[in-house]
Amino acid sequence: MNSSDKLFSKLIWIVTAVVLLVVIALKLVPPPEAKPSFIYILPHLIGAINATCSVLLVVSFIFIKRKNIQAHKVTNVITFILSAIFLIFYILFHLYEKDTRFGDVDHDGLLSATELAAVGATRYFYFFILLTHILLAIIVLPLILISFLRGFSMQIERHKKIVRWAFPVWLYVAVTGVIVYLMISPYYNF
Repeated sequence: MNSSDKLFSKLIWIVTAVVLLVVIALKLVPPPEAKPSFIYILPHLIGAINATCSVLLVVSFIFIKRKNIQAHKVTNVITFILSAIFLIFYILFHLYEKDTRFGDVDHDGLLSATELAAVGATRYFYFFILLTHILLAIIVLPLILISFLRGFSMQIERHKKIVRWAFPVWLYVAVTGVIVYLMISPYYNF
């Protein structure tokens, strides 16, 4: 590993740690009193970005299988930029709005016996998808950044080794992001 790779490797781990700390801080910091009016469109944009990234990841995979390297690179850069926008929107939304409770039809922040009965076992499926989505989202960020570093520096064999893990995890996170959005959106209080 040359000195440039070492520098980028350190930056990748610093960025990953900072993003993780910011997301954790969002859970601990109370939301500001005043909320900008655009804040309530963000979950819908986040869902759309995840859906778009899911499609683009599959398209990128098709491009590389067809040996269209330039289209593969462009598609991945677009997907990466959209993922960065997603992260900004996610942080911004969760700065102002704390977690929505799955099944909370009356939006009181509590789940009554009636609300719990209404969602039934679906609640367990939702939490399984949400938990795996969150855990793999934590893992995928450094994988994506490392694969980008290796791909753009034309370290093809090293790129392939990391992408073997990064691609399915990134795709899973993007697809489950859409599923989580579709399942939780009926319970938003806005």
